[in-house]
Amino acid sequence: MGFNRPSKIQETALPMMLADPPQNLIAQSQSGTGKTAAFVLAMLSRVNAGKKYPQCICLSPTFELALQTGHVVERMGKFCAGVQVAYAVRGNRPARGSRIEAQIIIGTPGTVMDWCFKLKLFDVADICVLVLDEADIMIGVQGYSDHSVRVKRAMPSECQMLLFSATFEDSVWCFAERIVPDSNIIKLKKEELTLDNIQQFYDACESKEQKYCALTNIYGAITIAQAIIFCQTRKTASWLSREMRKDGHCVALLSGELPVAQRADMIQRFREAKERVLITTNVCARGIDVEQVSIVVNFDLPLNMDGAVDFETYLHRIGRTGRFGKKGFAVNLVEKCSLSMLHDIEDHFKTRITRLNTGDMDEIEKIYQ
Repeated sequence: MGFNRPSKIQETALPMMLADPPQNLIAQSQSGTGKTAAFVLAMLSRVNAGKKYPQCICLSPTFELALQTGHVVERMGKFCAGVQVAYAVRGNRPARGSRIEAQIIIGTPGTVMDWCFKLKLFDVADICVLVLDEADIMIGVQGYSDHSVRVKRAMPSECQMLLFSATFEDSVWCFAERIVPDSNIIKLKKEELTLDNIQQFYDACESKEQKYCALTNIYGAITIAQAIIFCQTRKTASWLSREMRKDGHCVALLSGELPVAQRADMIQRFREAKERVLITTNVCARGIDVEQVSIVVNFDLPLNMDGAVDFETYLHRIGRTGRFGKKGFAVNLVEKCSLSMLHDIEDHFKTRITRLNTGDMDEIEKIYQ
């Protein structure tokens, strides 16, 4: 799979996860450092292929992330004869009374709850590992939190709990430590949340139309690799994809209201580089790993409910590039009235965001040199 040596998180977490007797773990590590491979190896190491029933569950916040994690399990487990994966996601509904024989279930919390409690497709007493991926979302957001905690409480007391994320707010850390007792903890210091391998730029614009001009000016540069363009709302994402297509650009649009099958197809097409530019909302901000993505454009900065910068989402968004220590680029298109938000990002991450004149093609081309 291209791993020559373990990353820092793999080197630190694997001995804890593979220990006998099993140990619980709450782990924080930056985007693109190999967290998924680490907990997938842990699940595969605990599975008994001879037993045809679920033994490991991994909960993910989105359909796309569940699918991606399942594909990693299939790829890493292809030499584990007899190990199967079942996807507990919206649109995949086995008949009531049937039994799941796959040893590993990857899914979203609501559907796993249905399989578990409503359809009774497997016996939770047999589960030996429960993974919460993007754990800060899984236990920090109402709805996800209720479902995740209910699934966790249904597990046997000896079930190994593994929580992974790139970001954790303090309140979420406290909650995680309460629901996962006696756990090992791998926590990044604030200064370790570095964005050193991602060069960040900005251009100041008057309106979304001016942002669009800036985006089309850098389009020539971003098509040399693959790009993800993030918008704050579905409405803006739809408008942007219409405008770009009208101007003859080949782009894909991915947002939460699309049917599940369409979302899966869109991600797959993007992975295969059939579309080089993906316009999306925060549905793709977390975990989606497409190695060829070399540039992320924030058409809008991510904001929280109070209208301030959502630092966690910003980190996850630009973390779609610069995977596993590679060089990446992020461009923020910002209204002039919101320039102070860039300073907030710089202060928060102790980083520098450089001015880019998107009207100067020579300057745009230089960022790739």
